[in-house]
Parts: sequence; C-alpha cells; structure tokens
Amino acid sequence: MQPLDIKVVEQALHWCDEGHDFWFCTVVSTFGSSPRAPGSWLIARQDGAHCGSLSGGCVEEDFLARLQDNVFKGRINRIRYGAPDGPDNARVTLPCGGILDVLIEHWPASAATRKHFLALQSALSGEGPVARVVSLETGDIHLEPESELGARVTEEAAHARLRLRVGPVSRLIIAGLSPVATACASFAHSLGFEVIVCDPRPEEVRHFNLADVTLQQELPSVYIAREGCHRATAVVALTHDPRIDDTAMMEAVKTEAFYIGVMGSMKTSEKRRERLARIGGLTEQQIRRIHMPVGLNISSKTPAEIALAVMADIIRVRQGISRQQL
Repeated sequence: MQPLDIKVVEQALHWCDEGHDFWFCTVVSTFGSSPRAPGSWLIARQDGAHCGSLSGGCVEEDFLARLQDNVFKGRINRIRYGAPDGPDNARVTLPCGGILDVLIEHWPASAATRKHFLALQSALSGEGPVARVVSLETGDIHLEPESELGARVTEEAAHARLRLRVGPVSRLIIAGLSPVATACASFAHSLGFEVIVCDPRPEEVRHFNLADVTLQQELPSVYIAREGCHRATAVVALTHDPRIDDTAMMEAVKTEAFYIGVMGSMKTSEKRRERLARIGGLTEQQIRRIHMPVGLNISSKTPAEIALAVMADIIRVRQGISRQQL
C-alpha cells in the first residue's frame, strides 16, 4: 500500500487522463483537536468519487455534499469548519471545539494540470521539494523549487498567498527481517511511512506476510547502493547479523538519510563501532551518524516494545526534537 499523498496525486493524474475535472483540497490550518495535520490532501470529483482525507469523516461528508450542490465557484475557495463566527460551520461541529481551515482548488482535465501533478509526483518520490504558491486574490497557482523543506503550509499574508510545500514521502528501509523488524514495519506503515524491507534469506522471506510493505529479496546494502536514500528516509538494521546490519550501515552513511540506526546492546554497539572503522573504513563523522543502540531508552524488552522505541526515536529526529527536550 502506498502512502496517502502518493495515492492522491496518482488519482489526480488518472482522472486527468480520463478527462475528469476534480477538486483538490489542502488542510491549511487546524485549531484544537484534529486527526489530520496542515498539508493533508483530499481529491474529489463532483459525482462523489474521492481519495485522501481532511478529518475524521464528518468534514469529508459535508464537503462532498457541498460539491454535489455546486457550492464552490471559481478556481479557488476557502472554507473554515467549526469556526463559531463563520458561515461555514452550520453543518459540522468538530470535536473539542476544533477549527479546520481548508483550501479548495478546481482543476480541469488539461495538459497544464497533468504537468503540475507530475511535478508533485516527482517531489514526493524524492526528486527535490517544491512549493505550490497559491494567490488568494487571483487564484493563480504555480510551482517554485524549494532548497529546504519547512512547514508544509505557510500563509504569506502580506502577499495574500499560501505557500504549500511538497517533499518526499517519509520512507523507512528496514535491513533484515526479525520479529522486531515486522513490528517496526507495522508501526511505520500506520504512521504514514513508505516501508521497504530488504532481506536475501529465503527462510526469513518465506514467513513475511505484511501486505502493506514492499519486500526486496536482496541484501539491504545492495538495495541502498542502487536506489539511494532521499532526505526523508530512515534506515534501521534489526537482525543482530553483522553480515546484514554492518553492510547496511556502511552504505546508509553515504546517503542523505535523516536517521540511521542499528539494534544491539551497548557492548555490541562498541564492538560494531570498532568493526565499522577497521573493516568498513568509516570515518568518525560517519559513525556518529549511526544511532546505536537504535531507539529511545524505555527499557523495552519485547519485539513490539523495541519497535515502538525505534519508531519514537525516528519521529523525534524527524520533528527536530533533541533527547534533552524529552
């Protein structure tokens, strides 16, 4: 199964190829309780076909009903759900007094539409982040390259425009199968990661049955060397087998991966540091990039607990939070 953003963009391209107009929605801001963060997408046709999510279901139902009633006129519209003083809250009350601000764009089936969403597809796949710049006055929408990713949504009030950043989907490469790896893959998928598991061992691959995860029956080091890692990639090795774990680390440090980690005790990690320097030829700077032992120290024992600690640490780093802030 693909991450939701990729599915939304692919659906846009499919509808464009079929000649269907569609409406592309972005969560601009939230206040209070909200299951979807700013930058989340939903795409819909006037007949009710849709892909993606804005909230927990009630907002989507109201939006689709309004769309079928031909409420949205022009290139762009903006609607605030749950706002106590606004005209748009009549049908939907959000939990805990929440407010959801949504941008709605109308896209016709055209060559320009296809070009725009192909660019978004490329950005999601790691070919370089872009910003969708939306003029709130004219409805003009164009793309600008982004050197670095910031907040997914920025409102530039002085220019009456929104800057909607699109970058690579978070990806987790798991080097080697194990009970911890299986639990980690499941957690990661539920957190919206694209998950790729690499293991060349037939006896391990035979029993792997997570349908929502991509399985590559090859050495993780070979896969990483061939495919590389974009800046939204995390790489973790979870087998206790140095033939798999060490070689994966040796390739991962050559990439832009934002998180690299390997499972093992403190004693095992010290031996691995020495081995990676002596045999792998890694520099001290490269070795410092590797989280070993991987994960937060929560005294985890079971595979599920260890996987939880691993994913919590990956999320911590992705969010830019230091261990001292925990």
